[in-house]
Amino acid sequence: MSKLKQLNDRVISRLNTNLNGLSFDSNAFVSAAIDDEKMMRFYAFYGITAHHPISFDFKHSNIAGSYFLGKCHVSRSTIYKSDIRGDELKKKGDPIDCVKNIPLLDDEMITIRDSLLYKTLVHSHSHNPESPEEFSIRNTIAAHYSNIHGSTLVGCFLYPFATVDLMNLHASIIGPFSYVQAGELFHRKIGAGTVWVKHPEFEFKYRFAKEILSRYVQVDAEYQPCGIIFDFVKQREKEYERLFDVVSLKPLDFPESSAVNRYAVIKGKTIIGENVLVAQRAFLDNARLGCGSNVQENAYVVDAHLEGMNVTAHGAKIVHAQVGFKTFVGFNAFVHGKKTARVQIGKGCIIMPHTIIAPKVFLDIPDDHLVWGYIRSFRDLDAHTISLSEFETVKEEMILGKLSFSGNGHAFIKANKDRINQILKANGAFFQNGKNRGHAQDGQNISFNTLQPYATGENRGIFPSVCIDP
Repeated sequence: MSKLKQLNDRVISRLNTNLNGLSFDSNAFVSAAIDDEKMMRFYAFYGITAHHPISFDFKHSNIAGSYFLGKCHVSRSTIYKSDIRGDELKKKGDPIDCVKNIPLLDDEMITIRDSLLYKTLVHSHSHNPESPEEFSIRNTIAAHYSNIHGSTLVGCFLYPFATVDLMNLHASIIGPFSYVQAGELFHRKIGAGTVWVKHPEFEFKYRFAKEILSRYVQVDAEYQPCGIIFDFVKQREKEYERLFDVVSLKPLDFPESSAVNRYAVIKGKTIIGENVLVAQRAFLDNARLGCGSNVQENAYVVDAHLEGMNVTAHGAKIVHAQVGFKTFVGFNAFVHGKKTARVQIGKGCIIMPHTIIAPKVFLDIPDDHLVWGYIRSFRDLDAHTISLSEFETVKEEMILGKLSFSGNGHAFIKANKDRINQILKANGAFFQNGKNRGHAQDGQNISFNTLQPYATGENRGIFPSVCIDP
């Protein structure tokens, strides 16, 4: 038996033990997704800058095609074509979340043990005050294009296109195309297409109708994805492979205050403004990015214009669209206009994570609106959008179509606006005269280093144990 198979069998057995009682077997997913040839095809790479602490420790693992930045420890895990982005990890001396008078004793580190992350994004610092120096992912399997954003996990399975955001999960299953930001979950199973935000002051909950979601994202008997959104990604996947075939690429033309990652796909007549961040595995084709915009990992901007100060969150897709100033397009949102049916989104809008906008006719969303759910026509706007000012007046409860909201509407909108401003600041949108540096400025002079696995023998597909310190 190869060491790679032993590794994956260990992950399967540990996860299945954690999920005992939820009638789930992860063996089908791993058997269908992982094989030695895939593990051999791509090298792993890590980034070094003057602005991020360095400590990489890879042991008894496969890390094919994956990117690491910041302090990371990986042991007994398989990580395939994933981004482990630690540029927002807390540093020694920073205050612990919720306990501001107690500083961290060391730089925070992402620690991944006995897990399988398949085309997954891991980003931001942990929000778990119990282990402030460690952002931990253990005994967990995350499937295609899922997002782990500031969330610690123990014994969890994330279906394709699932997002867990700013929370802690234990022995839970998050369904396909579900977005969950709910504090802490124990032994829970979240159904497909659920968008759930729970906070002491409010709760937002929406769930896609099964017949609608099945067209865009569904999984087969082996938990492998299919549907319109998966097809969109799959059709463009080979564009990334050329980035791994050469050591250096032709330099791109963009302002000195901006940063375009060497592992992003840039095509067509793409124009990039000042203070713009384009992350690794972003995809731009005939895109215009206004000043202060960012396009995050696994995000796509195709035949579209972002007017400026735009946040295009992880996995979001914007096609044949005009997006207004300081509009937020959330995780895995699918804004898919056509040449004959473009989407125009006004300034200051908040497009909730995992929203699907796929119109049959030209669609115009007014300024300063909250948008969620499934939109194909102007009629759908009535049940899936509301002005921010009107939403702020909600004091107790609002039911609008399939949306259920309870609590303080003003607090909900404020929390979203504060987070958008924090993202813009962190990404360097406000950089000027050497002040307000962010990821766009800190990542300009990054150097990339590569690692490759054993090519033969029982270790075939396993990467050598490597410890990299400054």
